Amino acid sequence: MSYLEATNDLYKEAALTPDVGLCCTTNPVWELPGLKIPQIMQEMNYGCGSTVNARDLTNNPKILYVGVGGGMELLQFSYFNRTKGGVVGVDVVDEMLEASRKNFKEAEELNPWFKSDFVDLKKGDALNLPVEDNSIDVAAQNCLFNIFKAEDLKRAIEEMYRVLKPGGRLVMSDPTCEQEMNDALRNDDRLRALCLSGSLPIKEYVKALTDVGFGTIEIRARKPYRILSPADYPTDELIYIESIEIAAIKDPMPEDGPCVFTGKAAIYYGSESYFDDKKGHVLDKNQPLAICDKTAGALADLGRNDIFISESTYHYDGGGCC
Repeated sequence: MSYLEATNDLYKEAALTPDVGLCCTTNPVWELPGLKIPQIMQEMNYGCGSTVNARDLTNNPKILYVGVGGGMELLQFSYFNRTKGGVVGVDVVDEMLEASRKNFKEAEELNPWFKSDFVDLKKGDALNLPVEDNSIDVAAQNCLFNIFKAEDLKRAIEEMYRVLKPGGRLVMSDPTCEQEMNDALRNDDRLRALCLSGSLPIKEYVKALTDVGFGTIEIRARKPYRILSPADYPTDELIYIESIEIAAIKDPMPEDGPCVFTGKAAIYYGSESYFDDKKGHVLDKNQPLAICDKTAGALADLGRNDIFISESTYHYDGGGCC
């Protein structure tokens, strides 16, 4: 049995018998005005964060969500596109698709504005999406890509890039780990399916996105997720896993490389009212400006003693330099 078959079997079981906390952190459920989440959807929230961000979802975007779970994020996305088929949900597990259809009927009873046909559920594989090229404004996945091994991860990201319109956004939440995992952990198919042993360091995760062609990367959150202890897992050391929320934007790749925002800011505090680097970055005195890591490096290379550059906070919420 391949690791992908093991993953499908695990989530087939989770669809038939909801497993609260199967692989997710305990996050408060985001309920917008007039939006009520059925309890069953909350119990089947098999993710490690949220991919729903209001600033991504203006002007009725066409939305794709891969790995439907119990349908919670599909319902949340529908709040922003209340048209037939405005949200596309793709999953390879028949039982998960059927569970979502059932849960949408309950959501209709709780939300007078919602209709099940707002969501177009499709049987499909993340490695071969049943979606046309350049047709999606916002694509999303939650706690799925970390399961894939290197070649499959590359293929999954390429598929998301293919279906996105120019300027479209791939919004993700996945576990990451800065420590090296041993082969016993990496090769355990169940631990990989449980969103544990496939976790990559953040730099490797970002590189996988930029290698496919995404020109802008935004790291929006970085949070504690899991501990793998020697008492419970095949490891000699304590392993700390975090989850990140990240957006990859289908912008043209700059000649000098991608713009990666990790939550750095620059503050000019010199004698003038502002500083202009003549490269498109204007720093008003004592006003922080969010900057990508590339711009942070360029400003640091100027060797000035009147510009402060913060460390990465791994929290970026727009308004940056690029």
